[in-house]
Amino acid sequence: MIYVTLPTTTEEKRLTYYLAMEEYVARHMDSDDYFFMWQVTPTVIFGRNQLIQSEVNLEYCRTHGINTFRRKSGGGCVYADKSNIMFSYITHDENVNLTFSKYIGMVVEMLRKLGVPATASGRNDIMIGDRKVSGNAFYHIPGRSIVHGTMLYDTNMQNMVGAITPSDEKLISKGINSVRQHITLLKDHIEMDIEAFKAFVKNDLCSREVVLDKAAMDEISRIEEEYLTPEFIYGNNPRYNIQRQGRIEGVGDFVVNIEMKNDVIKDVDIKGDYFLVGDIGQQVIAPLIDKHLTKEDVEAALPDRLDDVILNLKKTDFVELLLNK
Repeated sequence: MIYVTLPTTTEEKRLTYYLAMEEYVARHMDSDDYFFMWQVTPTVIFGRNQLIQSEVNLEYCRTHGINTFRRKSGGGCVYADKSNIMFSYITHDENVNLTFSKYIGMVVEMLRKLGVPATASGRNDIMIGDRKVSGNAFYHIPGRSIVHGTMLYDTNMQNMVGAITPSDEKLISKGINSVRQHITLLKDHIEMDIEAFKAFVKNDLCSREVVLDKAAMDEISRIEEEYLTPEFIYGNNPRYNIQRQGRIEGVGDFVVNIEMKNDVIKDVDIKGDYFLVGDIGQQVIAPLIDKHLTKEDVEAALPDRLDDVILNLKKTDFVELLLNK
C-alpha cells in the first residue's frame, strides 16, 4: 500500500480538502491501494444523507468556533479535532462488506502489534474491550472504494458531545458521561505520543510514499469547491406532508418525508445514517413516484434487492417503515 502525502511546506487545510484529496486519489491514482492520515481544527462532519438541523447543534458550533461540513459517504455525525487522527483508505475493491472487512482487519492487526487488544465490531467499528476507538464510513465511485474514519487518540469531550446534542447544559453534561462509557482514548492504551503513533501506522501499513505535486493539489482544490457550497452542506429541505421515522437494525436511522397529491406519491426524501451503495434516486425514489402509498403499490414498485442500494436493507423492513406499521 502507498502512503499519499502533501509537501511539507503545505499550509494547514480544512477538512473538505482532505475529502477532495480522497476523490482525487481514487480517480487519478490507480496503481495500488492508497492510505493517508490527516488532522483538522475542531470540525463536525455529518453523513451524506443526514439533515444537519437534526444532527448538529449549530448554535454550539458557532459559539465554539467549530466548523460544519457534509461528506459524501453515509453514516452518522462525527466530531474531529487536532487530537483525533482521521484515516483515509482507497482501494480497487468494490464489495462494501469485503472492503470494510479488509480495511478494519488491517487497522486491528496494526493496533495489536502495539499490544492493544483491538477487535472489529458491527459493520464499521473498532473496539478496545467494550468501548469504541474508531468508527468508519464508506464511499463508492465507479471502480474504486473509499473508507475513511476516526482514530480516537484523544479529543475534547465537551465539544464532541456539545456539537451534536441539544443546547441544554444538563443534557451536554449527561451526554459526556454517557459517551465516556462507550468510547475509549487510544492514548490510555499505548505509551507513545500522537506523532510517534502516526509514524508507526505509516510504516506498518505502507511500503512506500508518494508526494503530491502542485498540479494535483490544484485539482484537489477544484474538487473541494463542491463541498463548500451551501447547497451541498445544508441541502434543500422542502416541506412534505407525511413523515416516517424509525431505526432498522443493522442498517441505520431513517427519516422519510413523502409528498402526496391526490393520494399518490409525488416526491420522496430519505435521510439517515445508512450507507448508500447504489443509486437511491433511480432505484428507490423514482419507482415510487405516482404510486399509491399502499402495501401492494409500494411492494410492486420497489426492487426486490434493496441491499443493492442501501447496505443491509431488506425490502420488507423498508416497506414496513414507509407504511408506518
